[in-house]
Amino acid sequence: MPSLKPSLSGLLATALLCVSSLAQAIPEIQNWRTTNGVPVYFIAARELPMVDAQILFGAGSVRDGERPGLAKLTNGLLEEGAGDWSADTIADRLDQVGARLATSSRRDLAAVALRSLTDPRYLQPAVATVARLLKEPSFAPDAVERVRQQMLTALQERAQSPGAIAQDAFFKALYGDHPYGSPPDGTPASLNAITRADIQAFHRRYYTAANAVVAIVGDLDRPAAEQLANALVGGLPKGEPVPPPPPVLALATGQTIRIPHPSSQSHILIGQLGVSRADPDYYALYLGNHVLGGNGLVSQLSQEIREQRGLAYGAYSAFSPMRQTGPFLINLQTRNDQADTALQVAQTTLRQFSADGPDPQLLEEARRNITGGFALNLAGNGKLVNYLGLIAFHGLPLDYLQTFIDTMNGISLEQVKTAWQRHIQPDRQIVVIVGGGQNTPTPSNPTGASPSPTPPDRS
Repeated sequence: MPSLKPSLSGLLATALLCVSSLAQAIPEIQNWRTTNGVPVYFIAARELPMVDAQILFGAGSVRDGERPGLAKLTNGLLEEGAGDWSADTIADRLDQVGARLATSSRRDLAAVALRSLTDPRYLQPAVATVARLLKEPSFAPDAVERVRQQMLTALQERAQSPGAIAQDAFFKALYGDHPYGSPPDGTPASLNAITRADIQAFHRRYYTAANAVVAIVGDLDRPAAEQLANALVGGLPKGEPVPPPPPVLALATGQTIRIPHPSSQSHILIGQLGVSRADPDYYALYLGNHVLGGNGLVSQLSQEIREQRGLAYGAYSAFSPMRQTGPFLINLQTRNDQADTALQVAQTTLRQFSADGPDPQLLEEARRNITGGFALNLAGNGKLVNYLGLIAFHGLPLDYLQTFIDTMNGISLEQVKTAWQRHIQPDRQIVVIVGGGQNTPTPSNPTGASPSPTPPDRS
């Protein structure tokens, strides 16, 4: 077969021309179900003859159970073989038509993404390839071992990264025995214990129509988008609905964990439980966080830590909402000998922000920054389909994109202050410092009193 292999790069180069049109009209989301019941979310984007599709499953590490790493291993094996196709065959089939495939796995979800030109000569073979690897991945023994070894190697590298060490310790301390606390990448012991039968069972349980949503953005009309969605996931078994993850219990006390590491920089994480994506306070918290630490070097944390004291290049904060309560996290790096000072400044800034609320002028600047840049955040199919995928996965309203700016403009300073005081407890934070000090967990001690040996519990 002669190579069709069209180039997407030339088309992507013209994507910037679409930004002005996006600024003028936020696209409409269309919604329906496939013949086997999979919800589909679609945005017609007619500027370029291409399409982006995401198939998202409730199959993230929260479903690992006693085998941490199982979700990621299963997802990573999808493109390693399907039916009698090898990984090379799958790659060649996609390369012949210039399509791009990506797989990914997080705590809540696992995803398969396809980008293709919309010409049927290219799109149909690409879609048939993705449909087959979703429906009948082979999980060949040699592929299982190859991907397992890749993940084990990545774990060795991760074990040397102070940032990764800090993140793993933070999630474990914050979530304890909740599935969100399980390491998505697994452990050497858990990865070596996973069998091919475990992988096959995981795929049968979670890669089903009842556990999937589809997001499509591209140069298609509604009938063509319906045909595309049916072709992608119409062959999936119906399956059974998967229950939501269990609720997360709040920490009753804080905790400080110091982990030594031969790094000249200390990596510091400060945080607690934040909100789920369905929490009505999410918008007020998001707006307030833009003032505190979500707007780069001009945020309050960076001003206090970097500009006024020169303790770090920057300090950032973010809410990461999930299906259940996700984390709120402050992240910074500083010299080992400045770690305690930087930590104290960050905690003081958070405490004052939570107590007093944001400065009115800074809040208005943050609001303008968020609403003024919203259209740019949607510029291009890739960005738009990522938004659409999250809307689909979390079941957000179909008018989410259209109402986002009005929602942001309608939030008052008092709403921001009230939301932060309702959700953020500055004196009950998990603190992780990697890069110096003793490897000993101690309760948070903002007052300077002698630390209590009582470990954190969850009410």
